[in-house]
Amino acid sequence: MPWIAALRHTGRAALRFERALGDPYRAARGALAVALVLFPVLAIGGPRPATSAAMGAFIAGTATFQRSFRPRPSLALAAGLGLGVSTFLGYLAVSVPGLFPVLLAVWAFGAGLAWSLGPSAGVVATNTLTVMLVVVQLPVSVPTAVAHALLCALGGGVQALVITLWPVKTWGAQRDALADAYASLADYARRLRYDPHAFIDPAPLMTARHAAALTPWQRRRRPPELGGLRGLAERIRPTLAAIADPEIGAAAEGPERDRARELLAGAAQVLDALARAIRTGEPASWSATAPAALTAPLQPVLHGPALRAAHRLTTLLGRAFGALDRDADSTLETPVPGPGGSLLRPGLARMVPVAVRTARHQLRARSPVLHHAVRLSGVVTAAYVLARLTGLHHSYWAAMTAAMVIRPDFVQTYSRGIARVAGTVVGVLLATGVVELFDPADRVACALAVLCIFGAYLTLRTGYAVMTTCISAYVVFLLGLEPGAPLETARERILMTLLGGAVALLGYALFPTWETARLPERTAEWIAAVGRYAAAVLVGYGDPAGREPGAVRGALLDTREARAEFLQARELAAAEPVRHGAHSPQLSRRQLGRAREALGLLSRVTLLMEAHLPDRQGEPVPGALAFGRLLADATAAAGAGVLTGTAADFTAVREAQRAFEESLGDAPGPAGQLAVVRSGSRLLVQALGELERALRPSAGGAAEVPAAGLPVEEAHADRGGQVEAGDQRAHRDGQ
Repeated sequence: MPWIAALRHTGRAALRFERALGDPYRAARGALAVALVLFPVLAIGGPRPATSAAMGAFIAGTATFQRSFRPRPSLALAAGLGLGVSTFLGYLAVSVPGLFPVLLAVWAFGAGLAWSLGPSAGVVATNTLTVMLVVVQLPVSVPTAVAHALLCALGGGVQALVITLWPVKTWGAQRDALADAYASLADYARRLRYDPHAFIDPAPLMTARHAAALTPWQRRRRPPELGGLRGLAERIRPTLAAIADPEIGAAAEGPERDRARELLAGAAQVLDALARAIRTGEPASWSATAPAALTAPLQPVLHGPALRAAHRLTTLLGRAFGALDRDADSTLETPVPGPGGSLLRPGLARMVPVAVRTARHQLRARSPVLHHAVRLSGVVTAAYVLARLTGLHHSYWAAMTAAMVIRPDFVQTYSRGIARVAGTVVGVLLATGVVELFDPADRVACALAVLCIFGAYLTLRTGYAVMTTCISAYVVFLLGLEPGAPLETARERILMTLLGGAVALLGYALFPTWETARLPERTAEWIAAVGRYAAAVLVGYGDPAGREPGAVRGALLDTREARAEFLQARELAAAEPVRHGAHSPQLSRRQLGRAREALGLLSRVTLLMEAHLPDRQGEPVPGALAFGRLLADATAAAGAGVLTGTAADFTAVREAQRAFEESLGDAPGPAGQLAVVRSGSRLLVQALGELERALRPSAGGAAEVPAAGLPVEEAHADRGGQVEAGDQRAHRDGQ
């Protein structure tokens, strides 16, 4: 995409207004916490301490609105602590000539590295940088610096206290994530009725897994009905696909297909009911036709793999209902307790060494996080020094703007830059006009600031420009407690905003991090991960008793993570002003799309085979172990070939599959299981053939169209960098 087109695209995205507002109760709660800090401190200590306390409370409240599944009070406390430390160090450094720019550069570098922990940590760390820039401009003595730092930390403590005393949607984020996962399964079941090769959007299951990771405090207080349901959702998913697939499940036409459609329709109704019950906490209820479709006799209409998958589906749905309502009798099956255990999320104290190790791991030349940290440090310091040279009193707004604009990727940086400038100009002009016309008293100015905070919290989902307008007005009212000329101050702030935004955008252009350059690497990682997943499933058939516990599950999670990173890189690269072939000449965009389709088919076939994995007492399938290992080696070599420009060659895998399929004719074991392995291995090789054609360098992106009937995965938008990494990252468990 040319630079002009890329800038036009990001500019439109920056100024786009979304109608949806945030949660008014949570916005009111955050604004109330700021008011509880601001007015008492103003009455006792005056404007300067009140500014520090209000800044701390506001930023701590902002941290609680980040996409995170950690307890909200702990987020507020962590943000308050970070604000206190940054404020104290800033006050100490500003009193020594030449030391503050050095501290600013070091702190900005650390804030950039914090993005390795996820977007939430990166945003909070960047906010501590902006508070340091604002608060230390209010001159105080060094002994008083401790008091201002404690006031910033006090703001976070008050936010945590108010959140504890005024809970809003307790466990709401976890409930919504789990409910979305079940709703996506219901939609998947409905689509499978008419499209047996339909794909499921993995994002809800990815988010649900991150939501299921609990701190020790959360594990002691989690509602009992939320335990075990996510694991059941993961097991329901392959059974739905196994019933619908015409190769391994129900026949393509006839009574068996009609019965499978009835079964999927009933499952969709039950899954929708479970999603509603999880989201609201109310008892599950559904149409009378749903249990009838699920409990009607399965034999003799269904048989073989389809019958086994149907039995598993009804059992799993019964378990899900029993886990949700432990005091009720399931109308489907006798409730069976869900899988025990839980995913662990370290508490804040234990996160410190984890954060240090994670940040240290990013200190390598090719790390995008390190690139962002260096870029953030350089841009903020340059904006601060350039602004100081102007001699304007409000020069710190340039560095503050640069810190808020710069982000790890091109799209966010340039869209935020445009939105920041537009929102700041509007907010500063409006607030300055109010101050100039009405000259409000200190208490009235504080009330207006709190109102702007409420607006900022409420408009978090409407777009960055609208939220920035509220934040800019809030800062004007808050800093307006100090004497000064409002019109001159407004002019300086607008000029410094333009300077900071220009420095940030220019800095990214001179030292960019292009996702386009990472596409081949992401493609290679996904190919190798899918190969390991398929191999793990085949090993499960070849050695049921000796397979490692969790091997298939771990391989599936790796595949999802690799897929999510590929999709995110591809989406970001599509908006970058970089010629695709400049960084990855061996693959065109069309080839990447064809490879994605082939890998989607490979993942889906493996998922179908996973649905029929034998238990540990099952009969091993001869040759499956060797075939799986060969497939893993071949896909790993194909992934490496993407980076070196070498063509993928799966000839050995095709020959091994033919020999493997012939050997299954005389192999002992259940006929249904052997039929699944035989059909599955054939489909795996068919998917590898599609991948081979897509990666062929001589194809020039014009790979052959897949044979009729093969599924093509639907494209879907990624999380837009809003994941708590972990928590967001990811927004990160793909197909």
